[in-house]
Amino acid sequence: MPTALITGASVGIGKAYANGFASRKYDLVIVARSQDKLEALATQLRRQYQVQVEVIVQDLSQPGVAQVIYDLLQTKNIQVDTLVNNAGFGDYGQFATRDGQRQQEMIQLNVSTLVDLTHKFLPPMQQRRSGTIINIASIAAFQPMPYLSVYAATKAFVLSFSQALWAENRDFGVKVLCVCPGPTETNFFSEAKFPDAIAAKNNQIDTVENVVKDTFTALEKDESVVVCGGLSNQLISTLSRIMPRKTLVNLLEKQFRN
Repeated sequence: MPTALITGASVGIGKAYANGFASRKYDLVIVARSQDKLEALATQLRRQYQVQVEVIVQDLSQPGVAQVIYDLLQTKNIQVDTLVNNAGFGDYGQFATRDGQRQQEMIQLNVSTLVDLTHKFLPPMQQRRSGTIINIASIAAFQPMPYLSVYAATKAFVLSFSQALWAENRDFGVKVLCVCPGPTETNFFSEAKFPDAIAAKNNQIDTVENVVKDTFTALEKDESVVVCGGLSNQLISTLSRIMPRKTLVNLLEKQFRN
């Protein structure tokens, strides 16, 4: 069986990816901070899908974690055929008032660990001329986001990075896809400490299962980017490319101001 490594697998979109790949008869390596949630998920996946599941408990917001994961899998002779860089978080508020350490951890998790894991697992895929890398961004990647300034910037990085790798790796038989969900049924808004009134404005919520479904459809078409969540999110991503930047950012500032 092929093996998929999924970060941030204990909840939300990551958990849905774990079920999606297991249902397609992938063995799994699931990574997150919560051992209890990972072990419960692993038990469910083994029982429901009869697949092998390796649990790795790590805080991906800390430097050097990618090397630890890579070395552990090398020791266990586990080949990663698909890498899903899903782990990430946001933080709502005026940048100047937010905790500086939390911003650095966000950059480490959303960008640095993602790049490091990709750099570890991509070369073996190139050598085998087979593999898939799925990087989870956001519709926030398409424009600056007042009150989510660092988060949106990290996701813009993921989008740009993924599209470049898609082009670089076509001749190696390695697929690279950037997934851009809109508001989704996860704990993102509560974890990012959104005020209830602001969260309520973003009430067109997609399901995690639809995000996974859109991902597999896009992979079949060899797309470099997929915007999940239907027509409204497609419209947002399109308008962000054609609307004057100053106008767009001013509109977003009003929408997300508390």
